[in-house]
Amino acid sequence: MVGAMTKVTCDLTISLDGFSAGLNQREDRPFGDDGGDGWGSRLHAWMEDPAEMRLQMDRLAETKAFIMGRNMFGPIRGDWDREWNGWWGDNPPYHAPVFVLTHHARDPQPMDGGTTFHFVTDGIDAAFKLACEAAGDGNISIHGGATTINQYLTKGVIDELRLRIVPITLGAGTRLFDGVPALNLEQVETRAGNGFTHVTYRVGK
Repeated sequence: MVGAMTKVTCDLTISLDGFSAGLNQREDRPFGDDGGDGWGSRLHAWMEDPAEMRLQMDRLAETKAFIMGRNMFGPIRGDWDREWNGWWGDNPPYHAPVFVLTHHARDPQPMDGGTTFHFVTDGIDAAFKLACEAAGDGNISIHGGATTINQYLTKGVIDELRLRIVPITLGAGTRLFDGVPALNLEQVETRAGNGFTHVTYRVGK
């Protein structure tokens, strides 16, 4: 059950045509083919914007539990056939429990700084229940990727969408809102950055 003060959010960067990642995600290209070179993702050039990075870190700090899909956690598919602890090094920026949706069981992975990755094989409802228990009255982030966010939008549990919209088109990949029923979105904030626009929407229930 969601705490009385809990806000369920998501933060996502998308292209103008709605894609949060291109095709062909792999270890050296975590966002797939988005026109960048390796970690030099065109979608995520906003990380060079100091004001946007401060905003992102502040929002991470106020979030007490995270949910992400396995594709966001890493490039491995199928059984866990090698050690992989996420894209973020030994001290991920979450500093809270992160519940990773997967079909393949794995023991929890504690990291430096207070992050622990928990691997949930019972589906999105089970992961959401665990996140609510971990967060208490704190915020929960449905952290990505787009496929995972789409599932929770369809369930109707997300309160706020925080989107960075980048002026490129990808044409293919993983797209926000695919398969999601019509939504009533209220724009509550906007900020123009260097090569992106940050728009926050309240999701109508």
